[in-house]
Amino acid sequence: MSENILQNILTRRSVRAYKQDPVPEELLDKVLEAGTYAPTGMGRQSPVIVAVKDKPTRDKLMKMNAAVMGTDNDPYYGAPVIVLVLADKAANTRVQDASCVLENMMLAAHALGLASVWVNREKEMFESAEGKALLQKWGLIAPLEGVGAIALGYPAAPPAPAKPRKDGYIIKI
Repeated sequence: MSENILQNILTRRSVRAYKQDPVPEELLDKVLEAGTYAPTGMGRQSPVIVAVKDKPTRDKLMKMNAAVMGTDNDPYYGAPVIVLVLADKAANTRVQDASCVLENMMLAAHALGLASVWVNREKEMFESAEGKALLQKWGLIAPLEGVGAIALGYPAAPPAPAKPRKDGYIIKI
């Protein structure tokens, strides 16, 4: 394994406060492309990636996600980009496939000087009538299930260092 790749994995952190600076299109494209190279069950490529930069749509997603939690806080922490990952409901590996896509994008973002954090509740969001209407508006007619999202942007402050790894995390037999 390349030391650069290992260092990227070891130093990536979840960021929960973002600057409002826009993410340059060329960096966003690289992050999204990294997601498309994630491993998927049987190579089916079951996930669909939706990058949202449009503020009204971003605000709508924020309210939908917050409603699932029963709050009005921004679950995307003010990030200028939300990247949703949905997957074909017929794929028995949809959650694993989409999870690999999300991780690839988070690692790519970190390598490019961007920050990210995994956000949950997209399953519930896109099971709702409002979520289904958004999918239809976006031309996504396949039976898709929301798996997760990443908030993406520049960090408002340097991330904290990693916490020590727990005892017993690795067992060799």
